[in-house]
Amino acid sequence: MKTLWLDRYAQRTQRMQSSVVRELLKLTEQPDVISFAGGLPAPDVFPVKEFQEACQRVLAEHGPQALQYSTTEGYRPLREMIARHTARYGIVVSADNILITSGSQQALDLIGKVFINPGDRVLVEKPTYLGALQAWNAYQTEYVTVPLDEEGLQTDKLEEALRVGPKFLYVLPNFHNPAGVTLSLERRKKLIELADHYGVPIIEDDPYGQLRYEGDHLPSLVVIDNEFQRHNGAPYSGNVIYLSTFSKTLAPGLRLGWIIAPVEVIKKLVQAKQGSDLHTSTFTQMVAYEVAHGGFLDRHVRFIREVYRERRDAMLKALERYFPEGVRWTHPQGGLFLWVILPEHLDASAVLKEAIKEKVAFVPGVAFYADGSGQNTMRLNFSYMTPDKIEEGIRRLARVLERFVARPAVAATP
Repeated sequence: MKTLWLDRYAQRTQRMQSSVVRELLKLTEQPDVISFAGGLPAPDVFPVKEFQEACQRVLAEHGPQALQYSTTEGYRPLREMIARHTARYGIVVSADNILITSGSQQALDLIGKVFINPGDRVLVEKPTYLGALQAWNAYQTEYVTVPLDEEGLQTDKLEEALRVGPKFLYVLPNFHNPAGVTLSLERRKKLIELADHYGVPIIEDDPYGQLRYEGDHLPSLVVIDNEFQRHNGAPYSGNVIYLSTFSKTLAPGLRLGWIIAPVEVIKKLVQAKQGSDLHTSTFTQMVAYEVAHGGFLDRHVRFIREVYRERRDAMLKALERYFPEGVRWTHPQGGLFLWVILPEHLDASAVLKEAIKEKVAFVPGVAFYADGSGQNTMRLNFSYMTPDKIEEGIRRLARVLERFVARPAVAATP
């Protein structure tokens, strides 16, 4: 019997697709599979003891408040802590500029809900974060793309894309997901200059900014825009909306992210969030604050950097040792990922099918391209697996790649 629901889906659902990463994460449930697929933090760095103690304190001292409804904007002490923390990086805002979200994925969805009309163009990097595409596809978005290289977004190719009048520009300047590259300071300044000239605002997504393993800290686009607009000392009112999260520094299971934006934009986003979930979990926010404040978060981030630096280095060494000639990859200064570029005639999705037989998994790069290109690319995560597992996994993947690279390129049929 045919259900009546199938004929009643909204048109926007035609562009909704399951996340390739979410599907591949099912492989991690198999203990013999070495997975480089998910953007998973290492579970062995989660501060379980600190969370256990914080839960007890919150319930003992603030139980009724923690279990009650709360404001949509978020737990004010947590927002004030975020404001103090970001001020150290030059992002000077108040709690009123901050909205707590249920992970940065909800932040992306709220931005789509507030800003995107069907058919609107959004300018994204090529490749870009899969979760952003998944969030905005539901709002029937059209995409304009600008390619990346080792220094991030190619700003010399940006002007033509800006001329088409995109609603906004979405960029991940630090340790890009999926490409692992970092936008250079010169290009950050050029990006702000061009975006201002063409009147296009920017969404700066920065989930990995604190996870730097080498090189010097670079100012965020928010800071550069503030200097460019000469808003120093004034309430934040710039042309950049900034997103970040506790998923990579505390734990992804918290589902806690935040948006920094001008106050009038925050008010509109609050209205959108009220229609979505009323507010992010009060209890979770209070527990996160108890864990993070008092200097613990800084100490914990330093610990995470050491663990992930070791794993990044292990992957880079294994790639040098095992991968065949003709395969290239990025050298990330931080974050969780590096990007592999195969010879042009190879299809990473076909490689994945064979790799799974060897009990190793990754994400084919095509999922990160708004225009469906990138068949010869793949994303590898280095944070989740231990160094010995990383070496074994890369060795397995190299065996598969050697078979593909050895095959002659087949010309496309006219």
